[in-house]
Amino acid sequence: MIIRHISTGSPFEARIGYSRAVVADGWVFVAGTTGYDYATMTMPERVEDQCRNALATIRRALEEAGASLNDVVRVRYILPDAAEWPACWPVTSDAFATARPAATMLVAGLQEPEMKIEIEATARLPRG
Repeated sequence: MIIRHISTGSPFEARIGYSRAVVADGWVFVAGTTGYDYATMTMPERVEDQCRNALATIRRALEEAGASLNDVVRVRYILPDAAEWPACWPVTSDAFATARPAATMLVAGLQEPEMKIEIEATARLPRG
């Protein structure tokens, strides 16, 4: 089996020891992604903006792997505050309008206090 690692250049990847995504056996596993803008290493204050940034990072990793958000079959949303989750619904429903993946929202503490959402996705590479 050939395994390919995809990085966004986030300093967390090197410090912690993980890849943004791993491509293996026709699958793309995208690690928990938060709302940082990795070009500037800034974090928006609003949860929906963090959600939008996280999904954009996931989209870029999937594209590098040869997939898209439409190929996502499983997604997990992790938020420290469940009350903020509904603000993300328009963003997530737009991103996954076609894929309609199996999804779960969990409440848990995140690595940094400014993080309001973390998203993990699994996609199947399209055949072609």
